[in-house]
Amino acid sequence: MNNLPIKLDINHNKNQLGDGYLKFQLNHQTAAILAMSYIQEAVILPVDAITPMPNMPACILGLMNWRSRIIWAIDLPRMLNLESLDNRLRQYHVIVIKVESLLLGVVVQEIKGVTKLMPDEIRSPIGQVASSLVPYLCGCVVQPEEIFLVLDAQPIVNSPVLHNI
Repeated sequence: MNNLPIKLDINHNKNQLGDGYLKFQLNHQTAAILAMSYIQEAVILPVDAITPMPNMPACILGLMNWRSRIIWAIDLPRMLNLESLDNRLRQYHVIVIKVESLLLGVVVQEIKGVTKLMPDEIRSPIGQVASSLVPYLCGCVVQPEEIFLVLDAQPIVNSPVLHNI
């Protein structure tokens, strides 16, 4: 009997499985995904856990405490010029994203779970979505029942609307 260790090509297996993405609803009409490499945490918070700040752009919901750090929470659909979240919500679905050293809480309609995609499943968003969304996207995934926007965390965190806060 041969007890030699079995070598697994982890990179090869990873590519077969695809890359991990967090799946969520931006608003009632729009589904999206974001690469897990940017996700720090996905949490559901009561609305009063976010403190509104005066004289802020409409997409800025306020400040929140995340793991003893104070970070901005934004209404992501509103920032992307989509239909805003329902203002009668009792709780927020918050995705804490990190790009380099910047942390941001993005509030979405509903967090749906995790999915895996192969890079070749991501198509160009041009012609599929409003041109105003394109700078915030890596692409889109067209499935029979819906289109998923593949968001790019870098331009979201570096959005001009957030530079004045």
